[in-house]
Amino acid sequence: MIAIGAWCLAALPAFAQNRFPKPDFESGYQYPTFDYPVPNELLWTSIDIFVLTAMMIFVSWAIVKRRNHTPAFIVSIISVLYFGFYRKGCVCSIGAIQNVVLSLTDSPYAMPISVFLVFILPIIFALLIGRVFCAGVCPFGALQDLVNIKNYRLPKSLSAVLSILPWIYLILAILFALTRSRFIICRFDPFIGIFRMGGDMTMIAVGVVLLIISVFFGRPFCRFICPYGALLSLFSRVAIHRIRITPSCNNCDLCHNACPVDAIRPPYENKVKERRKEGVKRLLAYFVFLPIMALAGALLLRISSDTLSQVNKDIRLYEKVLDYENRHVASMDMEIFLSQGGQIDELKTRASSIRAEFKIGATVAGACIGFIIAATLIGLSIKRTRKTYEIDTAACIACGRCFNYCPQNITHKNIQQHG
Repeated sequence: MIAIGAWCLAALPAFAQNRFPKPDFESGYQYPTFDYPVPNELLWTSIDIFVLTAMMIFVSWAIVKRRNHTPAFIVSIISVLYFGFYRKGCVCSIGAIQNVVLSLTDSPYAMPISVFLVFILPIIFALLIGRVFCAGVCPFGALQDLVNIKNYRLPKSLSAVLSILPWIYLILAILFALTRSRFIICRFDPFIGIFRMGGDMTMIAVGVVLLIISVFFGRPFCRFICPYGALLSLFSRVAIHRIRITPSCNNCDLCHNACPVDAIRPPYENKVKERRKEGVKRLLAYFVFLPIMALAGALLLRISSDTLSQVNKDIRLYEKVLDYENRHVASMDMEIFLSQGGQIDELKTRASSIRAEFKIGATVAGACIGFIIAATLIGLSIKRTRKTYEIDTAACIACGRCFNYCPQNITHKNIQQHG
């Protein structure tokens, strides 16, 4: 862990660039090119990466070694104050998804190494420990956790359906970034306006509503909206040092009630025992259902690709040009385009290329969404026998709150402390 932090700090001076990425595809403003970062910005970027890494190491130690929620709670307060209100919501691992995607397809775009580190470090920790970034290091999750008082549980089926939304959000964000259309994660960020105490009032209102919901339901944004959380859940499934229930669990249900994201699965006795033949038939049905849903999703989004492409500014501009040619409806954007010497034929060619990209991208995106929906429905239909409580490593945010409620864990710690 310490080696990871040292490598990050060593890499920053050589590769650091502008702190903020360029998510705005809407204006014609040309960003200046800097060969070297501003010294103060380089210093703050280095501090951000150091603090981010140190916090995740600290939380990992607290959860894996100490099995204690208190350090994660302290980190949550620091994260909200530093990454939230002081650094105005940046570092942002959530929005960095789009920068990484754009850098893979747009050769002129040079992604700052600091943005890449902010994106990749929580993933590395997810592979090693689990979602320790979500435990309290992420200011968005930390802010929701600090206002949480009561955890009402949603029905399992409803929770499973809502958990599909972050994947749809992630896939669409990748699609729009790949086509150089818009950074929708940055555009529809519900908490950035709260941290900056100003901005889009609609998104600030959404953030306030989410915080109110967070009082009674643990982390609604993290569970049912956050695209980066969906990505981390994928890697945390195969974490090397997974977070586990206390080995001497006596099924008291306290940890289950304490979990803010309902990531602890209670014991379940599957009384309906399938015959082997029935199980094979059901498995074959799943293999048929998955590709059918993937194909349906691919066709649906492919049909909708022209509508989705309207997000791109060149497509919208070309539509306005067509309106002027066909119905003589003028617009400010079209007049500016023509006054600057824009060529309609070039715009048409560019629009045609973008629509072709959207058609391909939407097809792949639709197939992925269809597959995820099918996999979720199949997961709901599977009833696996559990004799004790188990942690769902994909959903677990590694906050350690369950450990503070577990009497067996408390007893074990007391024995260790007093010999």
